[in-house]
Order: sequence, then C-alpha cells, then structure tokens
Amino acid sequence: MKNLRDYGLNSDNKVYVIAEVGINHGGDIGLAKELIDSAVKTGADAVKFQTYTTEKRTHKDSPIFDILKKCELPYDAFSDLKDYTEKCGLEFFSTPFEEEAVDYLESIGCDMYKIASFDVVNMGLLLKIARTKKSVIMSVGMSNLEEIRKAYEILSRETSRISLLHCISAYPTRAKDANLAAIYKLKMEFDCLIGQSDHTDDITIPLYAVAAGAQVIEKHYRIDEAMDCVDAPVSITEREMKEMVDEIRRLEVSLGDGNLGIREAEKQFEWLRRRRD
Repeated sequence: MKNLRDYGLNSDNKVYVIAEVGINHGGDIGLAKELIDSAVKTGADAVKFQTYTTEKRTHKDSPIFDILKKCELPYDAFSDLKDYTEKCGLEFFSTPFEEEAVDYLESIGCDMYKIASFDVVNMGLLLKIARTKKSVIMSVGMSNLEEIRKAYEILSRETSRISLLHCISAYPTRAKDANLAAIYKLKMEFDCLIGQSDHTDDITIPLYAVAAGAQVIEKHYRIDEAMDCVDAPVSITEREMKEMVDEIRRLEVSLGDGNLGIREAEKQFEWLRRRRD
C-alpha cells in the first residue's frame, strides 16, 4: 500500500477517511461546527466542505439553484471553519466550484483541494487547481478513461500528490451499481492513490472498496437520522461513521503489507514444510 503522507494526506493510517459535510450545514456556520464536533468522535481523518457562489456554479433556472443558494456560505466563513477544524484535530479541505473560490482557499492556506466528478472535464478549473501545486483528490464519476487521463495529465504537470476516487454519481447509489471493479482498473492505469467516493446509503460498499484496495474513503455525513439535510439520502450518521472507521482500521491490520514468505505467525509451523532435494 502507498504511504498517505507521500500524497499530502496527514495520517499514519493506511486508509484516509473523509467525512463529507458538503452542504449538509444548510448555510448555517453554527451547524457546520456541530458537524465538525460530531465528526471528531468518529475517528475520521478529515472533514470536507464545498466553497462556491451559487450564481457561478449553476444557472438561475436550474432545479438546484434555490437549494444551493440556501446552503451557500460566504467565502470568509471557511477561514473560521478551517481554524475550528484544525483546533479539533481534523484536516480541513474543500471543493471549490469556481476559480475565485480557489483564490480564496489559497489565501487562507488550504493545503488540499477536492475536484468534484462534474468538473473532471472543466479544463479551466483543473488548471487553476493544478497551479496551486497542492494535493488534489478528484472523484471520477461519469468519466471515461480518456477523460480521466486528460485531467490527470493536467494535474500531474504541477503536482505528484494526486488521489483518484472511483465514484458513481447517482444519489443514492444501489449496491448492484457500485462497480467496485473500477478500483482495480484505476490502480492499473494510474500511479497514485486510489479511493472511493461513496453514495450508497450504508457502510458496506466502502468497506468492500477498502478490501479491493481503496486508500481514501469519502462519505457524506450528518449527525444523526433526525438531522434534516440536503444530502440525507446518501449521508451516514455519527454512529455509522464510527462503525465504518473502526471496521476500516481492522481491515488495515488484516490487509497487512502484502509481502510473501514465512510470516511471524507461521514460524512455529515451518517444520511442516516438505522439502525434496
């Protein structure tokens, strides 16, 4: 397995777990901080937000315009959220949806950027993020191999700290549509961290993804089932996130280092080997 720190992910674990707050705060910075407080209790490595101006993200006649506008936080809120997150001991980063958002996140010292699946083909934004030379995590939902390669080439001109997340852009995603074999394909095609941005409604598929080799897991997050939020159908609760993180840490131990030969646990049985010269 690859070392997470080599890719700018500040963790000594083998798998990096992201609690995707996204816009589940509904535009309320107080609730955003409550979500951070909750995420700390789960053992996740990071929380992620979305930084945007609705008018620049989508058209006014879009069916999601009003939802995005309601959930929009002003740019300066992210400085506060970054400081708060780091004081809580988690890593902070965000998905910028316009070039001005990248500029603002740079101004507050953001160390890492997320690129949404919808922007894999957005050359202008890719170039803007690449030029920061920061770590980049990119979801690749709906993208074919040629599109992913083109985006990867743009990013890799400026940074080697790239993570690609297999993703199905369906909300929620049915287990039968998860296509986890794509993780093997991405691992064969790209020399970088490979992970899973998951939109199923529980924790089973992310655990299967780790078993398949995913080293980054991103999961939408809410505090509990009573929390009414935009991404509720694809979000897991504090209890579920903690269970998922605990199971991932057990998987990390079971996956081992992948080396072959006589293992420590086998030494007492080495005498059973039947040598024939």
